[in-house]
Amino acid sequence: MNRRQFLTLLGGAAAAWPLAARAQHERTHRVGMITGGSDENDPDARANIAAFAQAMQQLGWAEGRNLRTDYFWGRGQPEAVRKHAAELAALAPEVVVSSGTTSLGSLLQATRAVPIVFVNVADPVGSGFVDSLSRPGGNATGFMQFEYSLSGKWLEVLKQIAPDVTRAAVLRDAAVPSGIGQFAVIQSVAPSVGLESSPSTCVSRPPRCKAT
Repeated sequence: MNRRQFLTLLGGAAAAWPLAARAQHERTHRVGMITGGSDENDPDARANIAAFAQAMQQLGWAEGRNLRTDYFWGRGQPEAVRKHAAELAALAPEVVVSSGTTSLGSLLQATRAVPIVFVNVADPVGSGFVDSLSRPGGNATGFMQFEYSLSGKWLEVLKQIAPDVTRAAVLRDAAVPSGIGQFAVIQSVAPSVGLESSPSTCVSRPPRCKAT
């Protein structure tokens, strides 16, 4: 091996050292994901997870290389959601992706330190989860599903479709906090459209509802 060949080989090795070192010492980042109303067999949930994994990979985060994602499924059971939220907070991930109003409420009860990005949450401001949409404050930010005020529009649409209807039963799960705000809006709007509203509480999943 002559001097030129030796210097070329040494330069190539030196250039490769930082890449090798990064590959060996690249830290694994931990992300948590929790959903309140579905499980791992739900086709929509699986499609969402696939899209999430693909987007993370495009940003340079690959499962098993520099990313570990812990998934928790509430399966529509409020008690399971609260339990999983506490378990997830105890893992101290760097960020949590939360889907659903129930899972976000449970997460905020479990931690005010772990950053949370939420989706599919009904009126996060009205629920008290964030201070405002522009400046959420705290440790949570994300995307709103709809405001409680939209619940009043449901009665208006119902009256337009069936003008002779005078009574409406509202199916809701008393264990879901967002249901309180939604029903309050429905009650306030009902008299103005000539309707009497009454709650029908669902106490299980699949729901069995009864008038209250």
